Amino acid sequence: LSDGKYHKQIRIEENATGFGYEKIFQDYLTEIVSEVWVEDPYIRQVHQASRYLLYNFLRFCEMLVKGPCKVKTIHLLTSYDEGIGKSQQMTALEEIKQSLSNYGVRLNIDFSSSIHDREIRFNNGWMIKIGRGLDYFKKPQGRFSIGYCDFDLRPCHETTVDVFHTKHTKKM
Repeated sequence: LSDGKYHKQIRIEENATGFGYEKIFQDYLTEIVSEVWVEDPYIRQVHQASRYLLYNFLRFCEMLVKGPCKVKTIHLLTSYDEGIGKSQQMTALEEIKQSLSNYGVRLNIDFSSSIHDREIRFNNGWMIKIGRGLDYFKKPQGRFSIGYCDFDLRPCHETTVDVFHTKHTKKM
């Protein structure tokens, strides 16, 4: 992939399948990627249905651990869950952090009450903005339905994925 004047847009249609994280990110996760920044205000668990947001982040981390990149550090910027979900959110993130450390990956977690945009940046200069963040998959039909485990088979919500190279984005 050339990092020339690069902006690519992927439109994911409602109920489309075949858009697992590997499909979206594989072209940008080169072997030199060692650091990843994830900004998403919704990596939390407000109620039962939202626990998928934490699972989505975990699935994203699994993809990074599998390579071909050699990720050493993941920076997560998210917002606190409101109310009783906060301790569950902290417990889940701490568990992910501990698990990643078994693979030699450090997870730095920061919180912001004003974060709104969602973006993922790699230290090779690629930046991916997904309208819905990592949460573009529909809830599975059931725990034993096709697509529950394999996100390539999971229907998606409609969203847009924008890919940029930071060499061609202006900092304000």
